[in-house]
Amino acid sequence: MLNKEQKQHLRTLAHNLSPIIWTGQQGITANLMAEINTALDHHELIKIKIRAGDRRLREQTAEEICQQTGAEPVQRIGNVLVLYRRNRKDPKISLPG
Repeated sequence: MLNKEQKQHLRTLAHNLSPIIWTGQQGITANLMAEINTALDHHELIKIKIRAGDRRLREQTAEEICQQTGAEPVQRIGNVLVLYRRNRKDPKISLPG
C-alpha cells in the first residue's frame, strides 16, 4: 500500500504524462490487460483513459484493472486513471518514506 506522501509524489510525476492506453467499447479484454501489464513493467507509472459510458462503469473498470494487474491506483480524475506498480527486477521510480 502506498502512503499519502508516496501517492502525492507519484501524482507529481504523473502530471505531465499522457495516457498510453485507452480502453475501448469492448471493455477489458485479454489483449488490453497484456498491454497494461507490459506498460507497467516498463514504465511503473502509467495513465489509462477509460472510455466507458457512465461514472459507475468507469469505477468498475478501474477496480477490475487494478485487481487483475496488482497495480495501485494513484489518482482518478474523470475518465483518466493513474496506476503504479513497482518493477521488482528493475525499479525505476524511488518512493519517499
